[in-house]
Amino acid sequence: MNPRQQIILQLVNDRQRVSVSELAQETQVSEVTIRQDLNQLETRGLLKRVHGSAVALESDDVDVRMMTHFAMKQKLANHAASLVNEGETVFVESGSSNALLAHHLAQRPGITLVTVSGYIARQLKESSCEVILLGGIYQKKSDSMVGPLTQLCLRHVHFSKAFIGIDGYQVDTGFTGRDMIRADVINSVLAKGAENIILADASKFGQVHQNSLMPLSSINRVITDNRLPAGYQQQLMAQGIQVDILSE
Repeated sequence: MNPRQQIILQLVNDRQRVSVSELAQETQVSEVTIRQDLNQLETRGLLKRVHGSAVALESDDVDVRMMTHFAMKQKLANHAASLVNEGETVFVESGSSNALLAHHLAQRPGITLVTVSGYIARQLKESSCEVILLGGIYQKKSDSMVGPLTQLCLRHVHFSKAFIGIDGYQVDTGFTGRDMIRADVINSVLAKGAENIILADASKFGQVHQNSLMPLSSINRVITDNRLPAGYQQQLMAQGIQVDILSE
């Protein structure tokens, strides 16, 4: 994927639907070139072409999801990394914001990182950071470990902080995930009683998925951006959850 195609994918993921003419204007190339780029991105399963436009896809691919609100996710990850002390052992769940967090943590000596994400483990293979990749069933679509074996592994590792990704949040449902067996793993992490921190851009709030991440009382902190509606912030704080809001 060339730099222009990365810009195109980020624009499409951020706006959900973008016309060919808008993409040509944003990238300062011809519409013919844009159509060629869109054909290549569609062939790779990264977006969908419709008449005169490109639309975003729901994807578990970390590289694809990272292109959505990338600059903000970098800020969230940098802030989350600032909460980790030297010599600490932390759990970092899968997902794009958490992958960026893991990259920040890998630059610092003395930190041990526990994860279920094959993607994160591979990204850190050249770093000096100690990485513990938990075992389990390899879920190919998300590049992460899931299932009863992963939950068993969690019983035998200990960490002081856990950084968790979410797919949705509503006042009446709490935090939710799209995938049932990944949600089961997250719930096992939450049950260990570490300092549990949700790391998610504000686009996830207002969405709802079928798998609950419970209980809400197990969450200590939420790190998100200033697009979060005030009502959600107030409701989270009323539950005793610290909310860190970062500006764009």
